[in-house]
Amino acid sequence: MPELKDNPFRRRIAEVFSEDGEGNMTLDDFLDMFSVLSEMAPKDLKAYYAFKIYDFNNDDYICKLDLQKTLNKLTRHELTPEEVCLVCEKVIDETDLDNDGKLSLDDFQHMIIRAPDFLSTFHIRI
Repeated sequence: MPELKDNPFRRRIAEVFSEDGEGNMTLDDFLDMFSVLSEMAPKDLKAYYAFKIYDFNNDDYICKLDLQKTLNKLTRHELTPEEVCLVCEKVIDETDLDNDGKLSLDDFQHMIIRAPDFLSTFHIRI
């Protein structure tokens, strides 16, 4: 798909939306993905799936390692390890509401509220 061709998260998106978790998508998986990524999908549903995409280790939290992977994908590894570490620490410091060193879905949704452009760009136009 042209919309996902250059997306650095294309493989992770396929994994999250595939029933087998390996990225092998059925037609139903594909339709579910398009439903969530449509402009009409509810914001809480978009936030939930965005959280799942960034939760690389599938432990229902976004930890520092998940953030590092996310940042490296977003920047295409253009930041130094020290810069990545600094950004990740800053994100956790500013968004970890219960101070457990990782982001829960609630923490993530609270962060999304402060970044209204995020969900408006979390879509695919057909």
